[in-house]
Amino acid sequence: MEYNFNAIEQKWQAYWKEHHTYQVKKDESKPKYYVLDMFPYPSGAGLHVGHPLGYIASDIFARYKRLKGFNVLHPMGYDAYGLPAEQYAIQTGQHPAITTDKNIKRYREQLDKIGFSFDWNREVRTCDPEYYKWTQWAFIQMFESYYCYDARRTRPISELIAIFEQQGNKDLNIAQTGELSFTAEEWKTQSEKEQQEILMNYRIAYLADTMVNWCPTLGTVLANDEVSEGVSVRGGYPVEQRKMRQWSLRVSAYAQRLLDGLDTVDWTDSLKETQRNWIGRSEGAEIYFDQGERSILVFTTRADTLFGVTFMVLAPESEYVSQVVTPEQKAEVDTYLDAVKRRTERERIADRKVTGVFTGSYAVNPVNGKEIPIWISDYVLAGYGTGAIMAVPAHDSRDYAFAKHFNLPIIPLIEGADVSEESFDAKEGILINSSFLNGLTVKEAIAKAKTYITENGLGQVKVNFRLRDAIFSRQRYWGEPFPVYYKDGMPYTVDVKDLPIELPEVDKFLPTETGEPPLGRAKDWTYKA
Repeated sequence: MEYNFNAIEQKWQAYWKEHHTYQVKKDESKPKYYVLDMFPYPSGAGLHVGHPLGYIASDIFARYKRLKGFNVLHPMGYDAYGLPAEQYAIQTGQHPAITTDKNIKRYREQLDKIGFSFDWNREVRTCDPEYYKWTQWAFIQMFESYYCYDARRTRPISELIAIFEQQGNKDLNIAQTGELSFTAEEWKTQSEKEQQEILMNYRIAYLADTMVNWCPTLGTVLANDEVSEGVSVRGGYPVEQRKMRQWSLRVSAYAQRLLDGLDTVDWTDSLKETQRNWIGRSEGAEIYFDQGERSILVFTTRADTLFGVTFMVLAPESEYVSQVVTPEQKAEVDTYLDAVKRRTERERIADRKVTGVFTGSYAVNPVNGKEIPIWISDYVLAGYGTGAIMAVPAHDSRDYAFAKHFNLPIIPLIEGADVSEESFDAKEGILINSSFLNGLTVKEAIAKAKTYITENGLGQVKVNFRLRDAIFSRQRYWGEPFPVYYKDGMPYTVDVKDLPIELPEVDKFLPTETGEPPLGRAKDWTYKA
């Protein structure tokens, strides 16, 4: 008997639709199960093979759980905001809402033809004001919160203000952007704007100057995976590293909790290890290297290697760069900075090619008083530690390659270490060439060096994480507006009762001629508190 799949599938898909077969209702008699897919971005091209590849697998599992007696919630939706729809609108002159709705209808037809068991009654569209009302609500909660390490949770900003009024910020173990110190009296004498600037240092959702991938042609910040070899994946336009004022989410405050939480989840050991490496906890010390009238702060996990430091390296984006470059080296440094600003951090990490430029300045090694040259290289990233490193070429492969390339000294610190051809990266052995650390094991030397640094005021013991705060950019039009208004240059959140804050109409979807985001084109888009 012939299998007429067209007739059979149309019959049963019509039956499922008519009888709401996959619409989920509350049923206390059955155990609950939630099967969630990643929502697709509705492009004009329709589904690609990667969509059904994942959806078929999860749909099989959802059907299996239903047959096992579970009340299965298996929804579908659309990640409907984003740059592609906006670029298409710019090219065609159509509003992104029109093209997005058209693309969603095309996706729905294709998904239905495949016969997925989605509960379409639960459909989500991220461009729907009734949906992003809640993302705006979540943003307000984060803006009005700070993170307390002692409580291991967020607390209301209003509570922090009360603490400042009583004792300033002395002895507070809380997440912050930069180290601040002020008394209750000093807090009370600050203007409203100055107080808001201080609070921005502690908020979970905060504004800060951050290095980003900026594409002038697209007029937006791009994620690392939207950039390849210095150009945008979409369109192939030049991308450069630029420091810009951005909204960020202080996810780094949760780094230790995320690490601890890995012990409680049912994941494979390999996946947990990947997560641990991504979070990247490292115990070490922050150390000051004097340079003229200033000090350069570096973070290291190997305080025992201080006697092997023969040069320093700054990230191209480091704020120290402009402070230490001599007039004689400025032109050469500017040329180098212009060359590397088009490379993403991911590309810089992957590329082992040695490049760099001398600043013309020297710093003083705090343990032996020797002058060491200060270089700039893109193998150092601004986002990790302080954006400045003490280079120990004998015992770090990238420092070694840099030292060999620029003919800088290499001093071995481990007994028997052969550094004639490569660095000695082992973390065990007996120390040499290290003054008061000589004869100690690496582990003993690290502990003694930390004590020495602390007791002599050379720095402080510090725990660092690779995990960075998430940038929450919005240069483009087609996305949910931030629920904030500005007074005296500082952001304030709108009242929750006024949500959602919907997109205004604009004449173009491009940034303004003065560089403001497309929302700057709105003629009448104000808020009265």
